[in-house]
Parts: sequence; structure tokens; C-alpha cells
Amino acid sequence: MVKQYALVRRPVESRILFLRGRKVLLDSDLADLYRVSVKRLNQQVKRNAERFPEDFMFRLTSGENEVLRSQIATSNGRHGGRRYLPFVFTEHGAIMAASVLNSPRAVEMSVLVVRAFVRLNEILASNRELAAKVMELDRRLKTQDAAIHNIVSAIKRLMKPPSRRIPQIGFRSGTTQR
Repeated sequence: MVKQYALVRRPVESRILFLRGRKVLLDSDLADLYRVSVKRLNQQVKRNAERFPEDFMFRLTSGENEVLRSQIATSNGRHGGRRYLPFVFTEHGAIMAASVLNSPRAVEMSVLVVRAFVRLNEILASNRELAAKVMELDRRLKTQDAAIHNIVSAIKRLMKPPSRRIPQIGFRSGTTQR
């Protein structure tokens, strides 16, 4: 069987959003990937609500929806858009959605979704490692900067002429002290 992953219009990774400290997919993006309507996806989710706890899926708040709408230019309800706030699915919720849809396309695309989340986790992990290395380098530079500053200050102190008058050394005969 030849799998046609090229039929996906946008890569799965580009659809993953960060909300409430989690990586999630919008119900519209998940429905697009699984080639079902958003209405069908949400019906199946509601029929199997016990399979979708809060850490698998949640509904956006109106504030979150407004921010998303302004960022990704989705239509609003006044012009034929969505009437309800969208659901978002975590990685586990996206897999569970594929199981309740129970279609070959959903199963096939769930593999892509899992791989996209794994790649994103790997990228984030490498970025964390890089950030830790940069912080360590910054810490080292600050301690070296302090050491260099102390050395330069000591050199400057040594270069200044003494502030007190140095007494003259030697024997003087018959002259008066100044």
C-alpha cells in the first residue's frame, strides 16, 4: 500500500500551537488532517467524552480565540465563521480522536501527528540544551569580565603617581630644609 502523505496541504508541525503551556492542534486543523468536517470530529468527541479528559482536549476561552483569530486570520462568527469556541487537542487527544473516528485516513494521519509532536519535542530539547550552554558561557564570561576588571583596576592604581610627597634621601651639608 502506497501512502500519500503529500496530500497534506500544510505540514503538521506548522499547525501545532502553544497554548496554556501545552502543544496543541486546533480542531479545524485536526479535522483537515483526518479529512472529516469539524462538525463530525466534534460530534465523535462529544459522543466519547469519557475518552477526552482535560489533558487530552479543552475548549479555548474567548480571549484565547481572539488572539488566535488575529494571529492566523480566521473568520469570525458574524461573517459565516464558527459559532462556537474551538476545541484544541494535545498529542494524546489527537491520537484518541483518530481512534474514535475509526477511518483509515485518521489512523494514517495519526502516525504523522505523533511524529510531528516527537520532532517538535526533539527541537525543543535541543533548544533547551543550547540555551543552557549559552547561559553557562555567559556566566563564565561574567566571571572572566570581573577578573579582567580587577586586573585593569590594579594596573591603573600602579600607574598613578603616589599622592604623598616622597622625602628626599641623602646627606645634605649646610643647606636648609625646604
